[in-house]
Amino acid sequence: MFGEKFKRKYALSDKGISNVKKGAFWTVIVNLVVMSGMGILYYLMLNLMDSLTKGTALNFALLFIISTLVFIALSFITHLQQYRATYGLVYREVSANRLMEIYDTPLAKGESKFTPNGHNVVFENVSFAYDNEQVLKDVSFTAKEGEVTALVGPSGSGKSTCARLAARLWDNDFGKISVGGVDISTVEPETLLRDYSMVFQDVTLFDDTVLENIRIGKKTASDEEVKEAAKAANCDEFIEKLPKGYNTPIGENGAKLSGGERQRISIARALLKNAPIVLLDEATASLDVENETKVQGALSKLLKNKTVLVIAHRMRTVQAADKIVVLENGMVAEEGSPKELMQKENGIFKKMTKLQTQSQSWSV
Repeated sequence: MFGEKFKRKYALSDKGISNVKKGAFWTVIVNLVVMSGMGILYYLMLNLMDSLTKGTALNFALLFIISTLVFIALSFITHLQQYRATYGLVYREVSANRLMEIYDTPLAKGESKFTPNGHNVVFENVSFAYDNEQVLKDVSFTAKEGEVTALVGPSGSGKSTCARLAARLWDNDFGKISVGGVDISTVEPETLLRDYSMVFQDVTLFDDTVLENIRIGKKTASDEEVKEAAKAANCDEFIEKLPKGYNTPIGENGAKLSGGERQRISIARALLKNAPIVLLDEATASLDVENETKVQGALSKLLKNKTVLVIAHRMRTVQAADKIVVLENGMVAEEGSPKELMQKENGIFKKMTKLQTQSQSWSV
């Protein structure tokens, strides 16, 4: 029973389990042999003690102490080697299984040509499961071009999953997701993502200069284009204070920048790319008031005339949204404008807004 639990936990093969058992068996054998030898030595010491001279008895006792220490050392080394062997086996086999999972994952393929009729993002009866757990169930809604559509709901309701499916970072199991009337499952992912900009809370930056980190949004952009995007994202304010300005290395994942500065770099990228669809995981949720104001100012320029899908965490930040889709347990529970949803008695959005408003007045 223990073997089966161990195997399931670490995804080990039958051969791997067999090797672990063999190692444990030989550990027990070595310990028994050493302990038996110590027992015989102790027996001889007790029986011969009376017939030994004082000096000989002292030497014998010293030999016993040394033998005991040797036993402890051997036992420790044996257990350490067994631990290393077991850990190494688990690490190798789990790593191999993960690699096989990657190799077995089917490649997302599609047409290299993408000519949508506008950029409305439409979910039609979309369902999705992750690791055999149903995340979305029969989800349908439309994020219209030129509007801000906010996804709202409790943690684990499927908001982030919808955003990832909308950009075909994952493929849905059932239903259809289309952009401008084109089923995105028929479009090659790299081609599709040319029409998307993403601004998430967890910004990925590289150990390079500010200039090159922003240029990732559009690799062919000139230095002037990069600086214009940075200015529009309110980045020039802090960039000018850096030792080498735009040519200053910012460290691994932007370690030399604050959270608000990193967010503005991400927005500058999106502005430079100028894609018609923006996926936004409420980028200001973890910022202080001053940085939030600056980031919001940059976002207002980015979102203008775009199809915007926002993953919202704070209800007050979506009051200006054109449409709100409330998710609960992976399904669409409510849908409408903020004003319409606030008028619904016992509505989820209304309840969440009320609770968050009350929490703002709490003090410790």
